[in-house]
Amino acid sequence: MATEFKSIPLIDISPLLQKWDELHESQNESIAEVVKKLDEACKNEGFFYVTGHGIPLPFMEEIRRITRKYFDQPSEDKLNFKLSASTGYRGYQAIHENITTGIPDMQEAIDFYREIKEGMYGDLGEVLQGPNLWPSFPPDFKQLMEFYINQCTDISRNILRGISLALAGSAKEIESKISKDPFWVLRTIGYPPSPSSDGQDNARSTIGCGAHTDYGLLTLLNQDDDILALEVKNKSGEWIPASPIKGTFICNVGDMLKILSNGLYESTLHRVINSSGKYRVCVAYFYEPNFDAEVEPLDVCVQNMGGIKKFEGACYGKHLVNKVTNNFVME
Repeated sequence: MATEFKSIPLIDISPLLQKWDELHESQNESIAEVVKKLDEACKNEGFFYVTGHGIPLPFMEEIRRITRKYFDQPSEDKLNFKLSASTGYRGYQAIHENITTGIPDMQEAIDFYREIKEGMYGDLGEVLQGPNLWPSFPPDFKQLMEFYINQCTDISRNILRGISLALAGSAKEIESKISKDPFWVLRTIGYPPSPSSDGQDNARSTIGCGAHTDYGLLTLLNQDDDILALEVKNKSGEWIPASPIKGTFICNVGDMLKILSNGLYESTLHRVINSSGKYRVCVAYFYEPNFDAEVEPLDVCVQNMGGIKKFEGACYGKHLVNKVTNNFVME
């Protein structure tokens, strides 16, 4: 359960990127220290900054630069890659087409998913079947993003191994159960500056993204260094700013990790309000379980809570499809 935190911790995960010895990892002092910090952050805030991740700052900036360059195009060019049910919910959404808790968000975005081939997961995967719609401009967009996705996958896998050590005493416990073949989602997002609120309930929201939790295991957010917009809700209902720290990712717990931990870890509400007066860009990478994974609380987490199982199991793919098919204005 999220606490009454006032700030978000910073964690250097570099010890987790070294080659681990399965027999001695729990005795490694540097790994043990990182594991302790991850455990505390996942319990108390559900959010933490990640440093020591190994991706050079210039490359993080380049990913945001090509994202911005795409969104700078005329609307008619961006609509060539428009998201629809027929594209497997992959592609571009214009401003106010993404919906959070029933209200259109003031953002534009492109959604990419790990590709699902026809029949791969039977009826479960049918909705998201098909290839990604990669923009032809900027010309290096696809190549750079695919390399970036691979890097984020490696980082997330190592963070999850640290979390698995904290929860279950074994780095591979979670991986072996539900994420040997992890799904991923990438969302490149542009937030125009929000107009000043007039205090009225408007059909068209001035909030960049309404309060929500993320669906999967872990999120890595690469955000502009000079614009404060992301806010995280603490137990008292206060919105705590997630101020950008150059060269870091913001990482947060998703719904599936909350279930795995039997509620010990928090999938914390967060939102985006861009009142900076400038256009904001971020790139969100979501590290997920296997698409067809049945996610249930780990036995050790149930035992640690007096044998009480707080959550029933959830099929990740079903959870994702339900969210995706209700998140967009379809014309």
